[in-house]
Amino acid sequence: MADANAAVAVVTVSLVLLGLLSGLSISWALLPVAVVVLIFVLASGLKGRDELAHLNVCVLVLGDIGRSPRIQYHALSLSRHGYNVTLIGFLGTKPHQDIIEDDRIDILPISELKGLTVGPRIFRYASKVIFQSFQLFYVLMKIEDQGYILMQNPPGLPAIAVTWVASRLRGNQFIIDWHNYGYTIMALTHGENHFIVKLAKWYEKLFGRFSDHNLCVTNAMREDLRKNWNIEATTLYDKPPPIFRETPLKLQHELFIRMGSTYLPFRPSLDVTKEYMELTAFTEHNTQTGAVTRSAGRPALLISSTSWTEDEDFSVLLQALEEYEKFVEAGHKLPSLVCVITGKGPQKEYYKKLIDSKEFHHIKICTPWLEAEDYPVLLGSADLGVCLHKSSSGLDLPMKVVDMFGCCLPVCAIHFQCLHELVKHEENGLIFKDSKELSEQLKLLFSDFPGDQGKLGIFRKNLRESGQQRWDENWDHNVLPLIKEHSSEAQFDGGH
Repeated sequence: MADANAAVAVVTVSLVLLGLLSGLSISWALLPVAVVVLIFVLASGLKGRDELAHLNVCVLVLGDIGRSPRIQYHALSLSRHGYNVTLIGFLGTKPHQDIIEDDRIDILPISELKGLTVGPRIFRYASKVIFQSFQLFYVLMKIEDQGYILMQNPPGLPAIAVTWVASRLRGNQFIIDWHNYGYTIMALTHGENHFIVKLAKWYEKLFGRFSDHNLCVTNAMREDLRKNWNIEATTLYDKPPPIFRETPLKLQHELFIRMGSTYLPFRPSLDVTKEYMELTAFTEHNTQTGAVTRSAGRPALLISSTSWTEDEDFSVLLQALEEYEKFVEAGHKLPSLVCVITGKGPQKEYYKKLIDSKEFHHIKICTPWLEAEDYPVLLGSADLGVCLHKSSSGLDLPMKVVDMFGCCLPVCAIHFQCLHELVKHEENGLIFKDSKELSEQLKLLFSDFPGDQGKLGIFRKNLRESGQQRWDENWDHNVLPLIKEHSSEAQFDGGH
């Protein structure tokens, strides 16, 4: 309990300092002290721990559950092994249907609080952090006894500190799953030397050490956590679940029909009509025999997925497509392209306007948002993936590429520090540094299209033969032993 008291003291002092820095009066800044005293009074009256608490796991993300696939995979893996899961986060986007239908997983939505709307920016930000702290703490103290709280970071402010305090007061094991460093994402907007970024780094580095166990997404991050943060972590690479696989042609056609009802690039040319045939831009369905075939002279399907944030510069792809258009106009034997860019995010409208300003004759672009069940079907139907993710820390890997590889889809990915842990240049894809390199790679890979004897076909063959590890096997090897070990200890202690 001494550790918990020390942690609570640090949290309280931090909130007081944050309040003073935000311009609050002394009386208002000292409000957290009164709140913490009240919390201890309430906590002292908590009932004893449930002897079956070790079978309950809280999985937490201070973000949109539907846009947090790794957190959803954690929940499904825990459920598969008989654990009861309370999944906490914002309920903005619909989670995967498997999550919704799982009887062992209860979704507990929390509100995305905005804070005050008046006053200096730092005051508004501080109020948001304080409001979120109180809400999250209340929720974590209210739920039934848990053996573990597994939390995604980022976002970690204020989740790391609040979750640590709640876990100490309630006797949970606290696990942080490090996807990236939150302060490096903030630095993309504010710059590395901004006061709020430095404060976020101090907070993340200090409170990150309070966890009982840590997971991370790359060996490079594991080494950085050990060397610079004094945190020991287990590398749990993102791996595709079974839903990511090559899509049978019949399912491709059905998806293209649905997509064509909303998006023009999926529809067949107006001058193409065939009797007894249901057509899309890519496929033909014989309504008499039921046979589905690929359309002769079909365009190549290029796909990219994004959160439309500062760490992905889609002007690189647009410039590469302009160069590709010039190659086609110059007489190179290349297919037309349909480029699909999926996802939601803050910069989507900006890039949509940029896309609309382009005048392509051989390239069509659409920017849909797909349901969780349709996204893997589209990836499994595509000819090439493009990834423009540049890690803000240089230490995380793009999950979109993991999903693409699960569908045996070759990838062109922009270079950053630890990308080699995932993309093997000239083996399962190509790595580029700028739009010029990407345009040359597109020309090279599609020069044999739709044949499978060129590099594109070789990369796909390599992916098929690679025997990729899937999420379940990876999770069972790296996380399940950790959970089982402490579940057994809790069960033994509960029996005495």
